[in-house]
Amino acid sequence: MTTVLIGISVGLGALVVLLLALLVVRWRSDNSADERVAEVVATLNARMDELSRELAGALERAEEEGRRSRIFGGLAGSIDLDDVLSKTLEAAGALEGADAALVMLPDPQGGKPLVATLGLSVEEAERHAITGPPDGRLARSISMSYTYPELERGERDEVVISSGLAVPLPGETATLGYLTVFTRAKGHQYSDDDVRTLETLAVHAGPAIENAHRFREARQLADLDALTGLHNRRFFHETLARECARAHRYERKLSLIVFDLDDFKDVNDRIGHLAGDSVLAEAAERVRDVVRTSDIACRVGGDEFAVILPESAIGDADQLYRRIQNAISSRPLGQGGKLFLSAGVAELRAEDDPVSFFQRADDALYRAKEAGKGRVVSANSPRLGPA
Repeated sequence: MTTVLIGISVGLGALVVLLLALLVVRWRSDNSADERVAEVVATLNARMDELSRELAGALERAEEEGRRSRIFGGLAGSIDLDDVLSKTLEAAGALEGADAALVMLPDPQGGKPLVATLGLSVEEAERHAITGPPDGRLARSISMSYTYPELERGERDEVVISSGLAVPLPGETATLGYLTVFTRAKGHQYSDDDVRTLETLAVHAGPAIENAHRFREARQLADLDALTGLHNRRFFHETLARECARAHRYERKLSLIVFDLDDFKDVNDRIGHLAGDSVLAEAAERVRDVVRTSDIACRVGGDEFAVILPESAIGDADQLYRRIQNAISSRPLGQGGKLFLSAGVAELRAEDDPVSFFQRADDALYRAKEAGKGRVVSANSPRLGPA
């Protein structure tokens, strides 16, 4: 592209020199030569206009190629899935005529697909998600056209999605999903050039999305406790530090529950460690069933667990303890039989850091055990709570 720009610039310079020479000739020539000079000048002017347009087009193409190179480089250089999806959507949304963009990645296990969107609400994105031809074949592209009877009859007047274009996102061994762009311009049709542009983006975005997705899955596995499937100790302390910082910064509520199974050592001694592990796994499953989606349940070691409760006061933590206690003790835990738990709860104070916050809840747990087990103690109050 640089060579093309240099060539056009040299051509323009040569034309300017030639024009000056002709002007000199004209000045020295008689009237009969003026007409010929005028014709040549007109031709040169037309050619210079043409070269100027070519130069402007070359500059525009160079700028577009530079923008694409930066986007493709950014895709290849990131392993954060949200960042890769954001850059992909931004690049797709820059396609001429595009008002919205969508990436839809089906879950191989049949779960909820991963949907990322730009210019659409989540609900709109899920309604417009593309899964490919019904016979399962891989289409090079899919063109969509939407008609709205109520708009055609003049019953409603609003700007809606009128058409779309989707291309597959290639993975290492299979198609990951589809990259789709939409327009609200009535009557707009995507061209073969648009298909090729979107395909080029998909070819670069597909591997980047796949790599970032693998990294996220690996990170999630690294954050989980292998026995219980809850978040592990490292994730707990990292998340607690992050939530403490957020709560302090925005002056939000944050609470914490730390609990363990009463007399679990005796259970292990009675039924053995393998059977004891099964008891812990079943207890963790019951905890998962009763915590809220915003709560962060973790195993912090042995039979000790913790739940971080963002945007929650001490009363919320106390209520969650009672739900967990009921879930654990309402029926036997495998060979472990009927078990109870003791807990300490705490609400973040202005002077707390993550370490002191956890220590206060943990100290409250030990006070609950000393008071007879099967109960909850609040670190923010000396009051003891029954099971």
